[in-house]
Amino acid sequence: MNNFLVVRQGDTERWTLNDPGSRNALSDAMVVALFEACLRAQADASLRTVVLAGAGGAFCAGGSLGHFASAIGQPLAEGAHDPLVDANRAFGDVLHALTQLPQLLVVAVDGPAMGGGFGLACCADLVLATQRSVFATPEVTLGLPPAQIAPYVWQRLGDRAARECLLSGRHHSALEAQALGLVNAVVADGELEAALADTLARYRLAAPGALAATKQLLRRLHGPLPDLRDEAAIAFASALRGPEAAAGLRAFARKQPAPWTDEPPRSAAARVAAPPGGGSGLGRPGAGSTEGS
Repeated sequence: MNNFLVVRQGDTERWTLNDPGSRNALSDAMVVALFEACLRAQADASLRTVVLAGAGGAFCAGGSLGHFASAIGQPLAEGAHDPLVDANRAFGDVLHALTQLPQLLVVAVDGPAMGGGFGLACCADLVLATQRSVFATPEVTLGLPPAQIAPYVWQRLGDRAARECLLSGRHHSALEAQALGLVNAVVADGELEAALADTLARYRLAAPGALAATKQLLRRLHGPLPDLRDEAAIAFASALRGPEAAAGLRAFARKQPAPWTDEPPRSAAARVAAPPGGGSGLGRPGAGSTEGS
């Protein structure tokens, strides 16, 4: 199965993350295909609009770590090169490339946008979402830093809202994501395609050269983000090999609370009253995968 689809209609391309069985988790192959599509689009003067969507009722569950399962919680041999660094840096390259597209980039979210999927949305010019969509950056609840996506979340949402998302892993509804500034418009379930068509028609009033020049000026206005791709990749790989990620991902797989969610009792009486094994009642870590493959 082709897990990344490109469909051209006139001067618009639709890029679809196409692995519904994993909720379109970002495999290595998908990351490479998305990066190559960005490079091609940057050189295509006839392309005016890119729509990024997910197949099968999900946008993107985040990164796929299945092929790195044996590395989770395992320290790297001294002097060895860590393939986890390369894989995570590749996702950082995709995020950077998306922000450099001269075309209008519209992300259409229908269903979950988790971790790396949240980061992809933060790179868009416009984000449309259905009412059933849900957004979260659950990495910290799994024992991992949201390393590559953090700068883009911060730039899109601002410091206050970015901290709320990145440091808590809290789930946000589509309307909450709109209030945060991530989503531009929320539409009824089943009406995403019609809303997308209306949006694309409205933005066709913009001349493609003028739109590209305006996007470049806006990037200058913000100022360039510090290039943290290498640092972020090292931090992510180190955390994945550490004990917190091993415990967090194991708890997530078992649908149990991560060990750090247990709060110490406040008194001797509380210790007597506490049930065996404690537990804070916070529930299992947020659903979704990690930020990038």
